[in-house]
Amino acid sequence: MADRQTVDGVLVLWGDRLFYPGNRTVKGRPEPRWRRGSLRERADAIRARIEATVVRRAPQVMVKVTGGGRGIKAIAAHFRYISKNGRLDIEDENSTTLRGKDAVRELTDDWRHAGSLIGEEAGRREAYNIMLSMPRGSAEAMAVWKAAQAFAKEELAGHKYVMVLHDHQANPHVHISVRAEGKDGRRLNPRKADLHRWRETFAEKLRELGVEAEATRQATRGAMRNTPSLWRVKAAGEGRLHKARPGRRSGAAVEASRAAAREAWVALAEALSTSSDPSDRQLAASIGGWSRDSREPNQHR
Repeated sequence: MADRQTVDGVLVLWGDRLFYPGNRTVKGRPEPRWRRGSLRERADAIRARIEATVVRRAPQVMVKVTGGGRGIKAIAAHFRYISKNGRLDIEDENSTTLRGKDAVRELTDDWRHAGSLIGEEAGRREAYNIMLSMPRGSAEAMAVWKAAQAFAKEELAGHKYVMVLHDHQANPHVHISVRAEGKDGRRLNPRKADLHRWRETFAEKLRELGVEAEATRQATRGAMRNTPSLWRVKAAGEGRLHKARPGRRSGAAVEASRAAAREAWVALAEALSTSSDPSDRQLAASIGGWSRDSREPNQHR
């Protein structure tokens, strides 16, 4: 049997690759929480991620960039949409609550002149629209709202933003519109690594509120194919989809990511199976059962 330190070393090595691949650390901010602490603390964090993924199969958060305004006209339209034309409360980066059509117009004028002038139309995104949500039935509306507030304070600091809770649908979600240009003149330009970090942050804020939430990548969860977009399924069923989308999205890169995830899972399971701790060996057995499930045909996670 392997000693605790040996097992912990393997868990941190492969767990970081599996759960936190290439996460971008923003300059000037402290190192992400999962990379801090002693070897034992970091290894226990990996154990918790494994258990949440393969044993409890925790609900996965969603953080999605849904678009962005190329000019103040588009930004104003999004303000009206997310606030239901001023009927819903809007909260800004100063935690000030705004409501009503006049407030939406004043907000639009404020954004137009805050920093570089935003014209009616622009050739680049002057705002990003973000949506944060959880699977249906997995979290109460106020928990999603409070986690979104904490997320925005941490990840969008230095930018003007507004946020609105939509709790009138089956799964409550939060819309955030953030001005691309920060107060220091730097522009927001979220990439894939940023989006993954945003999911991690949102999941962390939910867990701090006692809500079960994870932000595991699709490849890590063992998903073997992408779920088609809802509009494509509906269009195909109605006979309106005559031509398939050309090519496959980064096929080689996706397969390489899945292969790397499989290699990491194998290494983690082997290390845990040799541990002198019975709970580690049980976790190894859980990985084996979960891995077999994930390889079943037509299995979507």
